[in-house]
Amino acid sequence: MTKIPLLGMTLTELQSVVKHVGMPAFTAKQIASWLYVKKVNSIDEMTNLSLKARADLNENYCVGLEAPVESMASVDGTIKYLYKVGDDKFIEAVYIPDNERATLCVSSQVGCKMNCKFCMTGKQGFLANLTANQILNQIQALPERDNLTNIVLMGMGEPLDNLDEVLKALEIITAPYGYAWSPKRITLSTVGLRKGLQRFIEESECHLAISLHAPFKQLRSELMPAEKAFPATEMLDLLQQYDFSKQRRLSFEYIMFKGVNDTLPYAKELLKMLRSLDCRVNLIRFHAIPGVDLEGADLETMTVFRDYLTSRGVHTTIRASRGEDIFAACGMLSTAKNSDNQVD
Repeated sequence: MTKIPLLGMTLTELQSVVKHVGMPAFTAKQIASWLYVKKVNSIDEMTNLSLKARADLNENYCVGLEAPVESMASVDGTIKYLYKVGDDKFIEAVYIPDNERATLCVSSQVGCKMNCKFCMTGKQGFLANLTANQILNQIQALPERDNLTNIVLMGMGEPLDNLDEVLKALEIITAPYGYAWSPKRITLSTVGLRKGLQRFIEESECHLAISLHAPFKQLRSELMPAEKAFPATEMLDLLQQYDFSKQRRLSFEYIMFKGVNDTLPYAKELLKMLRSLDCRVNLIRFHAIPGVDLEGADLETMTVFRDYLTSRGVHTTIRASRGEDIFAACGMLSTAKNSDNQVD
């Protein structure tokens, strides 16, 4: 019999578990502490539960922690980890150390439905949503977990396309009974699925990053098919309804492609789109992927683009590229081990 993992359960769900097993209600908080504070590997390590309680739990439940099956280190210190999910699927997560900061790029799906032209994950199609257990496992089973300062949901998949499980994981990361992290240490990146976007803004306080990449509808549609169903103009209208002027940060990601979206007319249109929002823009260098006829803009072009926006009141940065030599940089996550299970 397959046991049910406790890792990834909210306090409310743990309360249901202890009630079902016949344990006192207060033990739910004890179990949460063992899972998310002490980070135990097994139920047997939960030593303030009685032997009988542990035995009863062990009948149907397990902690559900799975170590990564492979790792690959970059020359710049970035480490890409491969995790097995389910019986035959795999995902990647990327650990990015940078002086006093250490960020983990977390996946939310196996593959992705969005099929953005510039992204390797989309090329492998969509295979499965991750559970809260599988999302948190990338964090808790990470060898460097105690060094982490930030989490970005920018790995494989579209987080808003798996929003229930993502929100559950975010609750556990930020709740007092869980990791007790500030939401300001977490950023979710999305193409902007409207219904999910509204829910995320209203049900979470984490930072929000929007994948924009083009200010004109036709070009964005060519780069990002999701534009046809979820137009950037509608997304911007929705964002106007919320206040991002305080601690919560709104940013827009803009990959710069040589001769495609890297000239001043694009910067001017981008400025027009974003002028009324309290936001920042992250310019990202494109990392070449097989079978895609796009090239990255050079640093000089990106600098001119950045300076134009910044000088006109839109704070703009050029994101440092990390892990390109191990295919761990932005848009490069994919898992060849999933290729036999690809969905068109």
